[in-house]
Amino acid sequence: MACVVSFQDVSKVFKGKTAVEKVSFTINEGETVAILGPNGAGKTTTIMMMLGLMQVSDGKIEIFGQEAADRKIRERIGVMLQEVSMIDALKVHEVLKLFQSYYQNPLSYDELVAITGLDSSRLKQMANKLSGGQKRRLNFALALAGNPDVLFIDEPTVGMDVSSRRLFWETVHRLKEKGKTIIFTTHYLPEADEIASRILLFAEGRIIADGSPQTIKANLTKKSLSFDRNDTIMIDVLKQDPVITSVKVRDNRVIIESNDIDDVLRRLMQTDMHIQNVAVEQGRLEEAFELLTSSKEEQV
Repeated sequence: MACVVSFQDVSKVFKGKTAVEKVSFTINEGETVAILGPNGAGKTTTIMMMLGLMQVSDGKIEIFGQEAADRKIRERIGVMLQEVSMIDALKVHEVLKLFQSYYQNPLSYDELVAITGLDSSRLKQMANKLSGGQKRRLNFALALAGNPDVLFIDEPTVGMDVSSRRLFWETVHRLKEKGKTIIFTTHYLPEADEIASRILLFAEGRIIADGSPQTIKANLTKKSLSFDRNDTIMIDVLKQDPVITSVKVRDNRVIIESNDIDDVLRRLMQTDMHIQNVAVEQGRLEEAFELLTSSKEEQV
């Protein structure tokens, strides 16, 4: 697949403080990439440099093989930044039609209205009078007005209610199916786990993990084994097993964590405990996130 974004030893320094340090990666056409990390990790700075809205201190960034700030790439990208502002004195439907007029091959007006999720009465409302969540949905539609090849989104669902968030990610799923390249930051790890095909995990301005959510979880998290609790299950015995790292009881289910869950399951089957309704699950992305970022902080 064609390379869409290329970072080559990119650094950004603000008043002597390094926000991004010698970061290198490429993003190919059709990938859905989540940029994750704690506050101050360099996520938004990375997005801003990709867009040419912030100059690099060192290194090189290319979008479609051209300099990130090149005007020629503007027609091919859509952007939804964290800060939302609306044009005063225009109604919602007027804003949509105005942004359509900026592009040679825009999405249709009906498609943009569907993306906003707003009804006819809201479309006639002044754009700056919308609620915070409604403004973010409108901003998303404006980012897609030009039918872009690449979509950049910074913290997209902040301030959205549950239904708005669901509508947003349903639209993103459809864009993925069309082969669009999507690059986003988020604080909601379950969103990254569900949506992203790849995660770039930042800490202290550097990439400390790069891979699919499944790969990151498989390499860094424990598996859990759960089964129904009954009179034959001896919790105290389980807690004394050196291979088992955690035993919990929740909703009448016993939940065991271990680095070798297969061995635990094999030995349980040889005991007098009668385990039923067994489920084995991989660890959570949150666990991998916490482990990686805390390990990085300890090294600094």
